[in-house]
Amino acid sequence: MQAIKDPIVDPGPPGSTAGWSFCGVPWWLIGIIATIAVIVLQIATNPTWREDFDFIRGGLTLTLLGTLGGFMIAVVFGLFVGLARLSNNTVIKNLAMYSIELIRGVPVLVTVLVISIVVFGQGSNAIGFEAPGKAIRGTLALGIIYAAFIAEAFRAGIESAPNGQREAGDSMGLAERPITRKITLPKAIRNIMPALGNDLIALLRDSSLVSVIAVRELAQTTKLWTGSAFHFMEGYMILTAFYLKPTASVSLHLRWYERRIAAPGH
Repeated sequence: MQAIKDPIVDPGPPGSTAGWSFCGVPWWLIGIIATIAVIVLQIATNPTWREDFDFIRGGLTLTLLGTLGGFMIAVVFGLFVGLARLSNNTVIKNLAMYSIELIRGVPVLVTVLVISIVVFGQGSNAIGFEAPGKAIRGTLALGIIYAAFIAEAFRAGIESAPNGQREAGDSMGLAERPITRKITLPKAIRNIMPALGNDLIALLRDSSLVSVIAVRELAQTTKLWTGSAFHFMEGYMILTAFYLKPTASVSLHLRWYERRIAAPGH
């Protein structure tokens, strides 16, 4: 009796439309879009919401500038601290570890207050310099805080580079610094891009903390408006939409990038 073999069905590549799956639908994204759409509809049709939106959006510029400026500072400082963390010099390595653990061991809000008020505020005045503006101090505080987290990402990315690449650099007669700069670091940056994107999202959210030093970004602007107009529900729902849109956009790009680098040949 001849055995009957089941036909082999090719499932197709991931993401193909060979079969529809309920679990494969990005319901989280649909929920985010629906939430934003409801708020936008209220702004478009309700005069009260529109009035609130016109006032609150005045803080958007400072929020974006603070986020982007702080992220640039964090990446630059984080790279240097991460490299120092891998140094063979005991003093440099321990100073890097001290700065990382000091910042990571204190709540972000407390660190924002210490850096912006004590270090760049009273500290600048104590040595005879005029203290920077509140927005600049808040941006510097966010950059220094997130530099500690990004430094660990750079360290992990560099250490995850295959030993074969470093050995290939040694066989070519390259010194330690050129190997790190030309071989290990580019590979590390490629691997930690998702982590950097997550830090950017977190920094955007934490930019609201600079409201405690009276920087009129989105959160502070909303607080001032709702306190005077008593439109609490409208104001804070609009604020929610302002944060949701960029964070959802960055999340989508991160998911696309993660799938791209996971594909063979990338």
